[in-house]
Amino acid sequence: MKTIILGPPGTGKTTTLLDLVEEFLRAGTDIKKIGYFSFTRKAAYEAQSRAEDKFKIDKDEIPFFRTLHSLAFRSLSIKKERVMKHSDYRDFGLKCGVPIKTAWYSEEDGMFNSDNAYLRIINKARVQGIPVLDEYDNYNHTLDIERDILYFLDQELKRYKKEKGLVDYDDMLEQFIEQNITPDFDVLFIDEAQDLSPLQWKMVKKLWAKADKSYIAGDDDQAIFRWAGADVDTFIALKDEVDHVDTLSQSYRIPGGPIHDLSQRIIRSVSNRYDKDYLPRQEMGDLTRYSDVTQVDMSQGEWLVLSQANYFLDAIKELCELQGWYYSYKTKNSVKVDLLLAIQTWERWRNSETLLPVASIKNIYSYLGESVTSGYRTGKTMDENEEGYYIEECTEKHGLQTTDVWYKAFHGLDLDTQSYIRNMLANNEKITQKPRITLSTIHGAKGGEADNVLILPDVTKSALEYDDINPDELHRLFYVAVTRAKKSLHILEPRNYDRAYIL
Repeated sequence: MKTIILGPPGTGKTTTLLDLVEEFLRAGTDIKKIGYFSFTRKAAYEAQSRAEDKFKIDKDEIPFFRTLHSLAFRSLSIKKERVMKHSDYRDFGLKCGVPIKTAWYSEEDGMFNSDNAYLRIINKARVQGIPVLDEYDNYNHTLDIERDILYFLDQELKRYKKEKGLVDYDDMLEQFIEQNITPDFDVLFIDEAQDLSPLQWKMVKKLWAKADKSYIAGDDDQAIFRWAGADVDTFIALKDEVDHVDTLSQSYRIPGGPIHDLSQRIIRSVSNRYDKDYLPRQEMGDLTRYSDVTQVDMSQGEWLVLSQANYFLDAIKELCELQGWYYSYKTKNSVKVDLLLAIQTWERWRNSETLLPVASIKNIYSYLGESVTSGYRTGKTMDENEEGYYIEECTEKHGLQTTDVWYKAFHGLDLDTQSYIRNMLANNEKITQKPRITLSTIHGAKGGEADNVLILPDVTKSALEYDDINPDELHRLFYVAVTRAKKSLHILEPRNYDRAYIL
């Protein structure tokens, strides 16, 4: 029996799948005969972690909660040193006379990343299962590369890997399929199926051919990786091959009112999709539009700022730094947490009789530079077993030479950073490992959510060109953006209406 489970945004798809796992366990199914595979490692680990807590079992007892790439790697008994790395691609580029600065497969989702357009096309052709020149011919009007060079590099990369005894992530999937080493499962779960490539679909169909029951879960409306080779059309076409199609009908994220209404207007523009409806929360959401970035007030609450490309976020970064708002960008915090904690504890330490723990003092010392006598900067003269030291003790016995305010005492901080941090402290920004404001591309935020979401509707030239080929792509992309909001949605007017998605 094969079942499709459609999970619109915030409808609890993972919870539903784990409830099904529990039903099978209660019925006597061995956990090692249940396969649970996801497109991303994050989703696979989340399912594994929740299964550990829910069923009170150790992760070693759950061998088949993982990504498809991880299953292939494990089944083929491949050693890590045989997997292509950054350095291998750079070496390959040097041998072929082609500059390659970055090239790697993401451990999160198995997707290939590179600054080299030739390698990206080679990879996309492979995951789609088509010759590399066919991929080039399909998109030659958007690519500034030579056809002959592309073919040459494709052949040379195969030769390079064979000579070195190396494999990449796609090789793993291909070998898994060819060697027919598919485990036998009583029950198979495939999550995030809308993001699978044709190559991954071949592997999935190998898996479900041996499974007694299969559940294929996803949401075609959130399929935003076609540019990387994802094949949502196969997911949609499955409706003719399965026994049931079930839709989760209640969102626990999307509020009622204008946010839900806007999301529905967007997604109904998609030509090829499962026709589905879901109910929003009873609470009403808010929709606010702005003509200028300076009108946006992010001084309170949790925010997710989304754009189609990173460089559209520059104006938001500047606003955050001017206002003293703590943010993350490209998974990095705007200021290191250790530095902010050092500043806060230093000011408390020098202005009071507070006895600080040794770990905090060592952190402070690391930013004081020449204000700590050479030989004392690591704090090794302090006893870890002591509860801590007063600042006077450190000036007398442990090399401390200053009690100035932090922006005078701390070395290596440029004036812009100092100004930004002073604004943060003046605003009483909460110092946490995860800042309350996250700046991200829409692709990078898929699966995320926040109380407040700000969308920048500008799009790149290449996205517009790609939209001519796949007109549904931008609709799905901005549908994903809109449906990240739990309470309030904020939309900034585009800088250029000719290159914008009109929300």
